[in-house]
Amino acid sequence: MTRADKADRAIGIFDSGVGGLTVLKRIAQRLPHEHLCYLGDTARVPYGTKSADTVIRYARSCAARLTERGIKLLVVACNTASAYALETLSSELPVPVIGVVEPGAREAVRRSRNGRIGVIGTTGTVASGAYARAISALNSDIRVYSKACPLFVPLAEEGWTRGELPRSVARTYLAGFSARRIDTLVLGCTHYPLLRGPIAAVAGPGVLLVDSARETEKAVEAVLREQGLLRAASTPGRHQFLVSDAPATFARVGARFLGHPLTGVEWVDVQTG
Repeated sequence: MTRADKADRAIGIFDSGVGGLTVLKRIAQRLPHEHLCYLGDTARVPYGTKSADTVIRYARSCAARLTERGIKLLVVACNTASAYALETLSSELPVPVIGVVEPGAREAVRRSRNGRIGVIGTTGTVASGAYARAISALNSDIRVYSKACPLFVPLAEEGWTRGELPRSVARTYLAGFSARRIDTLVLGCTHYPLLRGPIAAVAGPGVLLVDSARETEKAVEAVLREQGLLRAASTPGRHQFLVSDAPATFARVGARFLGHPLTGVEWVDVQTG
């Protein structure tokens, strides 16, 4: 296979459900000529409440379904899967693997002015300590304060992203951060960018929000460029959507994340592999 043939392959992206569509949207905007193949493991969502061993097993099966389709790079667009399974997938797969934790941590360290960073995410992501470890590895002097915010996920999926309800939930979750005097807050779940408005309003103008999805798109482009795998064609890339359950529900909720209708969502079996 020539390098041009390999470059024409799709970027694989997987998440436990629809949240990773925020990552796909960013990649599609930055690299509009790239083919993208997204897999939402909707039969086993959420990952954020599962054990590390279970998340690794699920991540392996999702990665297997995507590599079978001949992808050139894999994006683990789930923060929990990135926290628990990235090292395993990187060592086992024949393609580069990029998670969402490392890019977000790197940007938070770069942007923090006072060395006090907050991280919000699912229960699993926060319990893993992945962001704290990644940030400390970059700068051990930085203090990291983490908080699980599980209600943000259903709010985003129901489309309740404005008004008093999400702002009230944000006030409850973020109450402790003001005393910590953080100046940077990492949105450590791919659903959370949809709630950026109420989160920013509660956090206050002195707190910079870091979107891991936004930073991941930069990492994807950098790896593809470094390996000579950017698609050379000028035609728009194809976008394919796979799910392990309820394609119609995924299409309905996913449309809120992407801002346009989704059609042709395909069911795939992820229970084996």
